Amino acid sequence: MTNGDLLTMVKANLAITSAVWNTYLEQLVQVARKEIAREGITLDDEAIDDCNLVVMYASYLYRKRTEDSAAMPRMLRYALNNRLFSEKMKEA
Repeated sequence: MTNGDLLTMVKANLAITSAVWNTYLEQLVQVARKEIAREGITLDDEAIDDCNLVVMYASYLYRKRTEDSAAMPRMLRYALNNRLFSEKMKEA
């Protein structure tokens, strides 16, 4: 999936219909990719579950800026852990 496709999915996740936030959300998609890579995960742009992981992470970053608690949602943490463990098991 392209960054444009991911942007569309992030906007749907956040229920944003305006294009006003596009630049900021595109940046969050890039940040999400880098943060996921920093955790040791190699993303496959063709895998729908990896794309969904980027969308969830970018949406979390957007929501985090306005919430008092900066804790990562369990759903996202579990998805990251499962993806990392899956990748490491394939390597072993």
